[in-house]
Amino acid sequence: MPYNLTKEGKEYLEEKLPETRLLEEIKNGNKSMKILQQLSFFPIGFMWAKKNDWVVVVGGELEITKKGFLSLSGESSLIKALDDVRNQKTINIEDEKILLSRKLIEEVKEKFEFREKEISQLSPEIIKSGIWRSVPFRKYDTGAPAPKISPGRRHPVMQAVEYARKVWTEMGFKEMEGPLVQLSFWNFDALFTAQDHPVREMHDTFFMEPEKGKLPDEKLVQKVRDAHEKGTEGSMGWGGVWDKETARKYVLRTHTTCLSLKTISQIKKDGLPAKYFAVGRCFRNEAMDWKHSFEFNQTEGIVIDENVNFRHLLGYLKEFYKRMGFGKARFRPSYFPYTEMSIGIEVFHPIHNKWVELGGAGIFRPEVVEPILGKFVPILAWGPGFDRLVMDYYKFERIGDLYANDIKKLREIKQWMM
Repeated sequence: MPYNLTKEGKEYLEEKLPETRLLEEIKNGNKSMKILQQLSFFPIGFMWAKKNDWVVVVGGELEITKKGFLSLSGESSLIKALDDVRNQKTINIEDEKILLSRKLIEEVKEKFEFREKEISQLSPEIIKSGIWRSVPFRKYDTGAPAPKISPGRRHPVMQAVEYARKVWTEMGFKEMEGPLVQLSFWNFDALFTAQDHPVREMHDTFFMEPEKGKLPDEKLVQKVRDAHEKGTEGSMGWGGVWDKETARKYVLRTHTTCLSLKTISQIKKDGLPAKYFAVGRCFRNEAMDWKHSFEFNQTEGIVIDENVNFRHLLGYLKEFYKRMGFGKARFRPSYFPYTEMSIGIEVFHPIHNKWVELGGAGIFRPEVVEPILGKFVPILAWGPGFDRLVMDYYKFERIGDLYANDIKKLREIKQWMM
């Protein structure tokens, strides 16, 4: 970078640096601080001589150190650097920093010239020079086509998941979380799903290694066993012999309802009433088609309250689907082994021109609730599939398109409602 000498820099180049002149005064015998302080160059000279360890004060007199004598024996590197700047030569970085800090040199500022008839784009030089005050700006057509911008954003499915979380929390629900791998005990047995039910076979469920894990508290396990073998008040159970080893098998969770049961088991009596939700990934060994996949997202919810009933269940679901953009969702009678009354949830798919099943809901049966809470308390529960909602919102024809990760489609797809 080109530099010029400042007024002070030119003076030092002609008359030597103040610290050098101070050393010469001391060398000639003038050592009294009182006398030296009367010299015009003393403040700056003393400061730099002291900083360079060239002088020390002893009994009111200034003495030259060994380093000070050495500095007088040779040419000052700063004087040489000032001379190089005067002759437009390059100087080393260290000398450059010192000369700039002492304001002995300054950058050469080139005069800014603007030769255009109008300003098409602002620049720092145009702003600094003030030329923008006198030169007109180019007129722009705000209706002219502009290049498409594809900013970074979340995957469409994650946008929908985050929005669903927002809806549930605004409705007063707390979120449940848990691992993808669960014991069959929580995934099936605590839900009062019979151990010989087809849904527990390998053609419907992904089993894991290690094959088995540790069951929870023995008292809870015994109550679940009794519910299966003998039933609860007013129920006969499934009969037969409940097998503990079957309940110990690890599975990829086939629904998020296992999170509901774990949450219920951890709620204290003074924690009721309570409302919880989850939005999470589930896995089932299903054949792929336009509306089925072996992994999918499910939204789960429970409301535990002595005073809730079936109409409250329908109210929560209608409000959720309304906020998700499906005001015409419908509910029909259905059957699930762990709820009574039970309903199926459907929304209309405009492309396939048919109602699409999303999942089920209902009120947990006594066989589910009593072993965990010790008594029956009404628990509203639902666990519809979530991906079909997203599929319908984005007008995808196949559920697999949600995860195809077509870059062009991901860039052009609309944002989820906010």
